[in-house]
Parts: sequence; structure tokens; C-alpha cells
Amino acid sequence: MSAALSVKLQVFEGPLDLLLHLIDKNKVNIYDIPIAEITSQYMEYIEAMDKEDLDVVSDFLVMAATLLDIKSRMLLPAGVNEEGEELDPRQELVERLLEYKMYKYMAQKLKDRQEDAALVLYKPETIPEEVAKYRPPVDLSELLKDVTLTRLERVFQAVLRRQEDKIDPVRSKFGKIEKEPFRVSDKIIQVLEVAARKRQFSLKRLLERQSSKVELIVTFLAVLELMKMGRIHIMEEDGEDRKEDVTLEAAGDLSEDAEELAEEIAVQIEA
Repeated sequence: MSAALSVKLQVFEGPLDLLLHLIDKNKVNIYDIPIAEITSQYMEYIEAMDKEDLDVVSDFLVMAATLLDIKSRMLLPAGVNEEGEELDPRQELVERLLEYKMYKYMAQKLKDRQEDAALVLYKPETIPEEVAKYRPPVDLSELLKDVTLTRLERVFQAVLRRQEDKIDPVRSKFGKIEKEPFRVSDKIIQVLEVAARKRQFSLKRLLERQSSKVELIVTFLAVLELMKMGRIHIMEEDGEDRKEDVTLEAAGDLSEDAEELAEEIAVQIEA
């Protein structure tokens, strides 16, 4: 019989914690536990426990019964599984120990992080007064109102398909002279001039006037940028036509100095 263990119950959080302690203490492989020796030491600890705390004792007694069952089965001829491999009575216990060991390791890591975080002091945020007072020119949450991005995309894709249908499958393969790429800043000036002149205009018709796929895309981006700036907005509409088109309206009076205003916005975009 081994010497009695000089340990206290409060050192261990449960029977698995005690088993891991005994495995580490005896420096044995967790995949090849000497079940007889570990069971003997475990029973010595059970005998030294305070029997008054029945809730705690019951958990340790269940594990003691499990160890004794494993010990008895190891004295019998080993069974085999469907693949003809020998069954190890210790396998289930080993899996439980490994799982417990993993969670115990993770808990220790979280505790270490908590202790490290307690030593960290964070500087209060300091925001410049100009930044704190800044308010965007338009409330993005109210920008589209009841118009979803799906509706905008539907109009855009419909016009885009018409542009692709105009392409001659034969002539499209001929060489062509490439024009200078369209710029969003140029299209902003054009769209803003249309908004100042007409006040209300159709997004679908505006896009249909574009001569190429690239120009169509750049014009659509210019419209979105002007909406973001609060220079134009979407009108609320009723009826079936609202599904196929979107009506845009100028925000405020753009009739005077519209070109100067457009150029000023374009400079901001390119900056």
C-alpha cells in the first residue's frame, strides 16, 4: 500500500481534477494509464476525505466505482470491435480526461487574460471640437426613404441590359478608337445641370441617354454621390410605375450658379 496522500480536498475541483493530478504526479502517459496504481492512490484519497460533505463525496465515489470497474475489466480477456481491434476499457476515461484538460487549460488562459487586462489603463477619448461638431450634410438613414437599394439596382440593370442589346455582334469585333475615360466629376456637373434645369427627372431616362456601358456606370455613380451630398433626393411615388423607375428631385434652388456649384462639388470629389 502506498503512503497516504498529504493533500486537501479543496485543492481539486472534482474527481477528474484529482485524476489528472495523480497522472502528473506519477509521470505516466495519459493514453496508457496504470489503472491499478492510479486506482489505489485514488482510493487512499477517498478514505482521507471529509465524509460530511455528501454532495462532494458522491462525485468522487462515482469515479471510484468507475475506476474499480475498469480495473476488473482489464483482468478479463480484451474484447474486439467490428474491425477486429482490441477494446481498451480505459478509452472512455482517457477521452473524458483529455476533454477536461482542454477546458481547464482554456479557463486558465482566460483567467490570465483577465488579470493582464486589470493592469491596463486606457486613455480617455479626445475628439477635436471641430470633429465633434461635424454633422453630415444628409442623414444616410433617411437618404433612400422607402426606396430600397434593390429598386435602384433594378433600374440600373434594366438600362444596362438595353445597352448590351444595342451591341452589334459583328461590328463589335472591329477595331475602334477609344475615347478618354469618363470621370465621375464630369458627370456630377452634367447631372447637377439637369437637376437645376428640370427640378424633377427620371433616373431611367437619364441612364438611357448614355452612349456606352462605361458612361452608364459613371453616371449612376455620380447620381449616388449627389444623393449622398444631399443635392438631389428621391421623390415618394405611388402606382405600378414606381417599380420600373425612380424620380429624382433637386434639393433646394440650383438654378443660380449651378455650374459653379457643380464644379465646386467636383473639386471635392477629386481632392
